[in-house]
Amino acid sequence: MLKYSLPALAIGFVLDLLIGDPICVIGNLIAVLEKVIRKIFPKNHGGELTGGFLIVVLVCLFSGGVPLLVLYYLYRYLPVAGFVLEVFWCYQLLATRSLKDESMKVYDRLKNGTLDEARYAVSMIVGRDTRELTETGVTKAAVETVAENASDGVIAPMLYMAIGGVPLMFLYKGINTMDSMLGYKNDKYLYFGRIAAKLDDVANYIPARISGWLMVAGTVFTGMDTKNAAKIYKRDRRNHASPNSAQTEAAMAGALDVQLAGNAYYFGKLYEKPTIGDPIRCIWTAQCGDPVRIIKVTINTDRRMTNDKTHTWRRRI
Repeated sequence: MLKYSLPALAIGFVLDLLIGDPICVIGNLIAVLEKVIRKIFPKNHGGELTGGFLIVVLVCLFSGGVPLLVLYYLYRYLPVAGFVLEVFWCYQLLATRSLKDESMKVYDRLKNGTLDEARYAVSMIVGRDTRELTETGVTKAAVETVAENASDGVIAPMLYMAIGGVPLMFLYKGINTMDSMLGYKNDKYLYFGRIAAKLDDVANYIPARISGWLMVAGTVFTGMDTKNAAKIYKRDRRNHASPNSAQTEAAMAGALDVQLAGNAYYFGKLYEKPTIGDPIRCIWTAQCGDPVRIIKVTINTDRRMTNDKTHTWRRRI
C-alpha cells in the first residue's frame, strides 16, 4: 500500500489547492457521539472522563480502521480503485486551500469592508471572543491561526500520510478534529475533552517542531527576517499552555518582526497568556497575506524532504 501513498499524496495535495477542503464526516460523528455519551454517563468528573475516553476510542477506531480496511481490500482486488480513493481521501484531509481562503477573507474584510465584518470573518477561524477586537487584534488573530494550522492542517497530515498512508493520516485527522471540538478548558469540556486534548498534544509534538524549523527555513525564500525567525523560535516556542501551539507561532512572529499572542477572551473570560515575539514592527492589515506565502514555501520544503527520505477544519485558538 505504501508504494502508492506518495503519488496519492502529491495528486491529493494538488486537488486540495485547486478545489479546497470538503466537509469531513468525522466532525459529525464526534457531535453525535458526544450527545449520546453524555446521556449515558453521569454528569460528574469521573463520568465525563470515562465518556471522553470512550469517544476517543470510538473515533480513533472509526477514523483509522475504516480507511485501513477499505484500502486493504481495494488494493488487494482493485488496486487502481484503491489508488483513486486514496487520492480522494488525501484531498479531503489536507487544508491548504481552505487555510488560505479563510485567512484571506479576513484580509479582504479589513481592506474593503468594515471592522465588524472583519471580526465576523476571523471568528470563523478562531475560538476567542472577537466582538471587541481592534483592527490590530483581528490581524493578529488571523496570523496566529494560520501559523498554528500550518502544522495541524497541512504539514502534520502530510507527514503522517508519508509514514503510514491515508489510514494514518485519517487517524491523525480524527484526533485533531476531536481536539478542535472537545479540547476547550471550560466547564463543559474540562474533563470530557481532556483525553482528546492530551492525545492531540502527543500526535502533534514532533510535527509541530518540524513545522517550526521548516517555517524558519521558508523565510529564506520569501525575503523575510530569517535571523529573527530563528531567534524568536528558539526563545518563545514554549510560550503557550499547549506544548505545540507556540512552535509555529514563534517562527511566524520572528519572520514578520511582530509580537503575537498575549491576553485574550474566551467565552467571556479573560485568559492571561504570554506574548510571542518582539514588537519590532506594528502588525498591520497587509500582513494577513504574508503567513500564506511562508506556508506555501514551507509545504514545498516539507514535500522535498519527505521524498528524499522515503523514496517511495481546524484548531480553533
